[in-house]
Amino acid sequence: MNYYSMSDNAVLNELGNRIKLLRLRRNITQEALAESTLLSVGTIKSLEAGKAKLATFIAVLRELGALQELDNFIPEMTISPLEIAKRKSPERIRAGRRAAGDADEAKTTESDW
Repeated sequence: MNYYSMSDNAVLNELGNRIKLLRLRRNITQEALAESTLLSVGTIKSLEAGKAKLATFIAVLRELGALQELDNFIPEMTISPLEIAKRKSPERIRAGRRAAGDADEAKTTESDW
């Protein structure tokens, strides 16, 4: 499936539909899922319609035994010890602003490619 060709709402609807199919495959009613996740039936219906909060999505995945699928969704980024040693600089925790001189340097580097 080409998610880039889909609108955000279409992707959310697809995720909701997949949650619904997973629930049905496990033979769990919306009411039972709502009770076991401490959510309302309306919240479960909203999730299946592609309209839910991320926390709801996680709680339902956990209850359906599919939380490990998040590794397929966005894989964990790993760096080998050799790569860390080659860097010789601390691992970045956050992005920072570039100084005016750095922006000019970046443009020069990009044009060299």
